[in-house]
Amino acid sequence: MEAQKNARGRRAGCALRPGGLALFAVVLTAALGAACVDPDTDVLPIDDARSGGDATVFDTTRDAFARPLANLHGSRRDDFFLGNAIFNRGWVTAPASVADFDGLGPLFNAANCSACHFKDGRGRPPEEPNEALLSMLVRLSVPGRTAEGGPMPEPAYGDQLQENGILGVPAEGLTRIAYVEVPGQFADGTSYSLRRPSYTIEKLGYGPLHPEVQLSPRTAPFLVGLGLLEAVPEETILGLADPDDRDGDGISGRPNRVWDVERRTHVLGRFGWKANQPNLRQQNAAAFAGDMGITSQMFPDEACTPSQEKCLAAPTGPTPQLRDVLFDQVTYYTQTLAVPGRRNVEAPEVRRGRRLFETARCAGCHVPTLETGTVAEFPELSRQLIHPFTDLLLHDMGPELADGRPDFEASGTEWRTPPLWGIGLVQKVNRHSYFLHDGRARGFAEAILWHGGEAARSRELFVAMPKADRDALIAFLESL
Repeated sequence: MEAQKNARGRRAGCALRPGGLALFAVVLTAALGAACVDPDTDVLPIDDARSGGDATVFDTTRDAFARPLANLHGSRRDDFFLGNAIFNRGWVTAPASVADFDGLGPLFNAANCSACHFKDGRGRPPEEPNEALLSMLVRLSVPGRTAEGGPMPEPAYGDQLQENGILGVPAEGLTRIAYVEVPGQFADGTSYSLRRPSYTIEKLGYGPLHPEVQLSPRTAPFLVGLGLLEAVPEETILGLADPDDRDGDGISGRPNRVWDVERRTHVLGRFGWKANQPNLRQQNAAAFAGDMGITSQMFPDEACTPSQEKCLAAPTGPTPQLRDVLFDQVTYYTQTLAVPGRRNVEAPEVRRGRRLFETARCAGCHVPTLETGTVAEFPELSRQLIHPFTDLLLHDMGPELADGRPDFEASGTEWRTPPLWGIGLVQKVNRHSYFLHDGRARGFAEAILWHGGEAARSRELFVAMPKADRDALIAFLESL
């Protein structure tokens, strides 16, 4: 019962303090509904500028997403930079003089990790009609499930369209995106326009796609704070779930259960756009295999289907191509990337925007505050009060954002709540403001306006706001 009370409190914006339960007073107002206030400071816990607890860094440069945890010191900090070097290292076609970094492909999307996660930040869709997907990819599947319960790969192309091939191996195809502008209007009469994408695959290298193929475009997410999210106890995430909407708030987040390759069992998913990966080791190994064609102990097979004879016959070098020591260093790097702290926390407009964020029920899914557990190998990540603005659960976002592609227990309309910490620095770091899983939204307002399903009420409340309130809410998001 106590755990259920704590979970309900955190969904409303409450949190735990390191080392014990916070004593919060419940303030009921017409503007905010139920919100939790720390009686010691009389502010909501999300006013804390230290988004990542003691691990927070304060950096507003283009390198804001690429810093090690602030509390990482000595040789442990040195290990971070070793992992960073591997993360940025380009892989080449086998055989090569540098055996540690050969084996690219035979089919691939990128030659290194940073090509998609530039400066550890967010990817984007193409900005020109004939521009290739540089930090974005397309998942593929057909109806049905694998033995492990995951999506059934497309027979000729597998589970991901690879738009590049090494010499002598045809690429699988090229994705083209077209947009249709969808006009709308705020309650105060201000006009807006959303762009609805459609996708076609051209220059198919291995015959036609299955007639029932399911396409799911995904931009690369930013990587800040992944180790902290991995350190959130499973019981905390499950405590936030409300699959039957028993509290009647219209929000019914639920966990994904996914296949853990190393443990050979189904476990909680917490990473990826549909929470389809259980941990950072598997997330990273899957990216090496799917994005670069680099095999590992976890995924030892090249991503060539039986239809791809030239791919199967291509030289690959010694296998697995990713040595365990290099894999461990990259995983360590992703575990120890810091979260940048907030800016302008005390600005009146930002504080008003924070309260509007609560009023619009955004915190029902974007839960402001969580506490990490104890991680034996990482004292830096342990017992930290963090403000990621996510519950790491799946939510039905309605038909407009649906990809129609199930992923383990995630339906074709469900997406994991993405963390919002650091989102206000994407423009600075990555020179764009494209949001949502496919980058269709050109800024925060459009991202909110695409919300449907469980978030439809939040969208309606945003549409009803006067411009000054909309600007304040966006100012709050820019502060994260």
